Amino acid sequence: MAGARIGYAIAHPDLVTAFHKVRNHFGVNRIAQAGALAALADHEYLAQVQREVTAAKQRIAAIGARWGYPALPSATNFVALDLGRDGDYARSVVQGLAAEGVFIRMPFVAPQDRCIRISAGPAEELDRLERAWQRMHERA
Repeated sequence: MAGARIGYAIAHPDLVTAFHKVRNHFGVNRIAQAGALAALADHEYLAQVQREVTAAKQRIAAIGARWGYPALPSATNFVALDLGRDGDYARSVVQGLAAEGVFIRMPFVAPQDRCIRISAGPAEELDRLERAWQRMHERA
């Protein structure tokens, strides 16, 4: 539901109260709200998506491990891989994969800028990631 700008948080009441300060800046329309409620009610689909995201994250971690890049623990729909060098190297990996048609992110500032962020995706997109990474390493 991210495309509809839908999300939710489970948190301590004090933190939820703090969210109220910015809530109106990130409001959603009624159609998005209805979609979110329907999605929450569809337990079978939610379980399927959770399985798919978990499998994708495991695959991303395995792809990173193949090249010596460990995955950081994640409770999200993406994996951060520690490239073990510096931000310049991480940026070169981001640019190299972009040149192969694969979009990833560098969400961090120093010293975490040595990491890259790869979102969970369907198997065919992860196949594309793996092939692109292979080509990058063959050129290096």
